[in-house]
Parts: sequence; C-alpha cells; structure tokens
Amino acid sequence: MKTEFYNLIKDIISTDEYQSMKEIKHHRYTNTYMHSIRVAYLCYLHYLKHPDKYDLNTLLRGALLHDYYLYDWHHKGNPHVRHCFVHPKRSFKNATRDYGELNKYERDMILHHMWPVTPIPPHTKYGWLIVKMDKKAAMHDYAIKMRYKKRKRKMRKLEKQNKKVIE
Repeated sequence: MKTEFYNLIKDIISTDEYQSMKEIKHHRYTNTYMHSIRVAYLCYLHYLKHPDKYDLNTLLRGALLHDYYLYDWHHKGNPHVRHCFVHPKRSFKNATRDYGELNKYERDMILHHMWPVTPIPPHTKYGWLIVKMDKKAAMHDYAIKMRYKKRKRKMRKLEKQNKKVIE
C-alpha cells in the first residue's frame, strides 16, 4: 500500500524544489516535507475508504502542495507573526509556478487549509478534507515533540541512575 502511495506522488516529491522542504522546520520537530507527505498519506487512506467520492490525483496534489511556501518563517525577515495568514497564498503561488495550473479543488485545498485561523472556509469537500487531515497531521507532529521530550527525560533519569551505580 505504501509503495503504491509513493508511486503516485513521486513525480512531485522527487523535484529539487520539493526536496528543499526537508530543510524547512515545521511544528518544531518535523519539516514541511514530512508534514505534507503525512497529510497526503492520510488523504490517501481516506480515499481508499471512499474511492467514489474523490479524484485521487487531485486529492494528493492538493495535499502535497498545501504547505509549499518554501521559506522558514522562523528566520528573521520572513513573515513570522503573519505566517499562518500568508503562507496559503505563497504556497498557491509557488505550486502554480512549479507544477502548472491547479484545478478548482487543488486551489481550494491550498488556499483554505488554515481555516478557522483564516476567515474564509473551504468551498469544496476536498477543501474540508484537507482541513481535517492537516489538523490530524499537526497533532501527530506535536505528538512527536511530546515523545521526544519524554524520551529525553527518560535518558537523563537513566544517566543519573548509571552515575550512582558507577560511584
């Protein structure tokens, strides 16, 4: 199943521009590349349950390109505070530049995935699905953070115990 998924998305993720997303921090412990692939995979799993409701190619393109803004908003000079409001338009602009014309569903997915943070909700079922899957993936991204912190605390505790044993 994962092999089929990667075969479907390889034309987008294999480009140098898309690969550059690996260098862009996202949700602290992940990057935009992994986050976007996670969103696309969640959409893919949803599609497998409801194949008659969506066009798979449209769903995957919109999911992969929803955070295609290509800048690290943590760096000085990039739109830090306004990032959540401006990055959908920047993602749309970059996606059309690098991957050609987008259909109305892909546009809706990219431009409205930040709802309810941004005031205009999605207009299509594709847009609503990306909102749901993006939030689900973000929760996973932050769960990585929690597991990372928990693992770090465990390691410090083990180090203290080992130190006591050695002394």
